Parts: sequence; C-alpha cells; structure tokens
Amino acid sequence: MKSAEDVESYLLRMGVAYETIKPGIWIVKIDGSALVVSIAGPVVAFRLKVMALPGAGREELYRTLLELNTMEMVHGAFGVEGDTVVVVHALELENLDLNEFQAVVDDMSMAIAKHHAHLARFVPSTANAVS
Repeated sequence: MKSAEDVESYLLRMGVAYETIKPGIWIVKIDGSALVVSIAGPVVAFRLKVMALPGAGREELYRTLLELNTMEMVHGAFGVEGDTVVVVHALELENLDLNEFQAVVDDMSMAIAKHHAHLARFVPSTANAVS
C-alpha cells in the first residue's frame, strides 16, 4: 500500500516547492497559490483556495461554480468551505501513481488560471483578486 513517503517522493520528482506541515500534510506552492495535499485515511485530498466569498452576488457565483463543475471539472469540484471558494480533488492512496498525482495538480492549476477572469468579476474591486 502507498504511504506518505510515496506522496512526498511524487512531490520531489515533480520538482515543485513544498513544505511538510506535519506527517501526511504538505503545502505545495503553485503559481503563487498554496495547494494543501493531505492523507485522510485511504484518500489523498487536494484543496486549493480560489477566493473569499463576496458579500453580494452569491447566487450568481454559486450558479457559476455549479456550471463550471459540470462543464470543466473532470475529477474535482469547486466548493464552498466557510467563507472561501475552493477547488478540491480526492484520489485513493492505494492506487496512486505519479502520473495521476501530477494530473490532479495540473488540473487544479489550470482550473484556477482558466477561470480566474470569470470568477474575479465576483470580487469587489476593493478586495484582492482571485488568489
């Protein structure tokens, strides 16, 4: 069965900047964003903050996120965690390989880059843009 050592070896082989927070939890730096990778039982979870929820226009934002989930996100999804919009993915640890791991990291990075302008319209001009 795969372990935290396998995940860490994938990060090393990918050549990405990362920090081990504690055993089984890593922060990966991707295009200025912090991707959290963690082992939760038999699953490797990936979480990337997209933006803070706006004070107004949430219904249209929620609809946009749901539409993006059905049209754009193959394995992961946009979601809401507290007052934050996130992108999440999960993979089974037991069958995880480098190609699958790399594909998720790339997919999440591309989702943020591709949809940045579309989602930034929900951020008030006085707030930070999508991060």
